[in-house]
Formats: sequence, structure tokens, C-alpha cells
Amino acid sequence: MRFGYGTNGFWDHRLDDALAIIADLGYEGVGLTLDHPHLDPFGLDVKARTAAIGRRLDALGLSVVVETGARYLLDPRRKHEPTLVSDTDRDVRVDLLKRAVRIADAWGAQAVSFWSGILPPGTDPDRGWERLVAGVEKVLVVAEELGVDCAFEPEPGMFVERLDDVLELRRRLGNPERLRVTLDVGHGVCNEPDGPEGAIARAGDLIANVQLDDMRPHVHEHLEFGEGEIDLPGVLGALDRVGYRGLASVELPRHGHAAPLVAERSKHALDTAWERVVRKDRG
Repeated sequence: MRFGYGTNGFWDHRLDDALAIIADLGYEGVGLTLDHPHLDPFGLDVKARTAAIGRRLDALGLSVVVETGARYLLDPRRKHEPTLVSDTDRDVRVDLLKRAVRIADAWGAQAVSFWSGILPPGTDPDRGWERLVAGVEKVLVVAEELGVDCAFEPEPGMFVERLDDVLELRRRLGNPERLRVTLDVGHGVCNEPDGPEGAIARAGDLIANVQLDDMRPHVHEHLEFGEGEIDLPGVLGALDRVGYRGLASVELPRHGHAAPLVAERSKHALDTAWERVVRKDRG
């Protein structure tokens, strides 16, 4: 397992500076969110920027997961819209995700992570599933062609909000190899019935991306470690037991005002927790 940090927690920094700080702190990778501050996937210079960022990642020895949760990239007035389950313009989201897959391929990224979106009020859930399945199918065509894993994240309050919903999506699509799971361990505290360790055990080898944060039950607020109810050594041990060896990246998008300090504190907490896991295994 390798620890990373999400660039959406460094919006006040130039991307080159953020990557340097993350690497200097000893992180081995980043969850890199496509958005206008760092890499606009719709920009006229996107190919050149993608290549330059790829060289920077290589020079710093950082692995990468492509994240797609930008708030206002597609619509400057409506947060996260349009989504895969919106009433209109769903193909705009599909286009973004296809672009993300191509960028991930260029970087040799571990995965592209994305979510469903919120089902519009009054929309029948069956219609929501139809929309979601149709959209993900289109993304998977590109992912399968390029050999890129898509990691679907259950997000509290969204149409797909728990791990069981992701497993249902996979079932409806015929359990495609390239459709796997992003697990945010804080969400396990917030809304998974068996907690983060139980969700990890159920997801098992389907996990292709992990986001790390603390959280409290029934409150979707990303917190620094120690401010919620995460048993961090327990969570890392659970990931180790299922054989997860990919990136596990800190996800604190609202802590950018103190990003270097928060990233440093987070790395210390992770290292301390991991030492406890290793000591327990050896004992």
C-alpha cells in the first residue's frame, strides 16, 4: 500500500508546487482532480499540459489516480452538474469521464475515480438506473479499449451512496473487469452499515482506489485524522488483509487554506498508524 494526497486539498497552490510539497513530505502518489486550477480537461492546451504533468509526476516519483469530482467544472452555477443521472446533458459528464480515461492512460494512472450524482427530485429510481447504466457503458468502452480501470465511488446522498449500490451497478453491467471500486474510508463511518472495515472486507479485490479521511456517523464532512471516529490502524490493517497495494490518498478538499501543514500532520498520522499495523502483524 502506498500513501498519497489529493490535489483538491491544494487548490491555493500551483500544481507544480503542490506536487513538490506532497513528494517532499514522503507521499508516494496523488489523487489528481481534473479542474480548472490544475488541469482543465477541456482546455485548448490539455494535451501539452497532460504531457508536462506526466513528466513532473515521473520526476517526483509520484503515482497517480485521476479524480473527477470537480464542483463547477461543467456548470459554473450548479455544483457537480450535470451528472450521470441528471435529467439533461448527461453526455457532457460522459465526455468528461472519457477525457479522464484518456488522461489516465497517458499518465499510466492506477484508475479513474467517479460517482453517480444526485437523482433529480421526482425521478423514478428505475429511470436513474437506466441513465446510470447507459452512461457508464459508454465510459467503459474507452476504458476497456485503453486498459484503464474505472473505480466507482459510493457517495453519501447520491444515487449510488453505498458499496452495495456499486455492486448492484456492476451486476447490471455484467460485472465488467474494468469497473471496480473507490472506497472513501470516512464514508464507511458515515453511512456503511458495517463500518469502513466491513466495507473493505466486502469489496475485497474490487478495490482500485482508496480515499483516506476521518468522519463521524451520519455526517458527510471530511475531517483530519483524530477528529472523527475512524480507527486508522484498523482501517489500514483491513486494507492490508484484503491485499490492497494501490494508492490510499488523503481526501481533505476543504483544508486548502493550510494544505502543507494538514498534509504533514496527515502523513505523520498515517505513518504512526501503519507502524502499529506492522508491529501487530509481526507480533
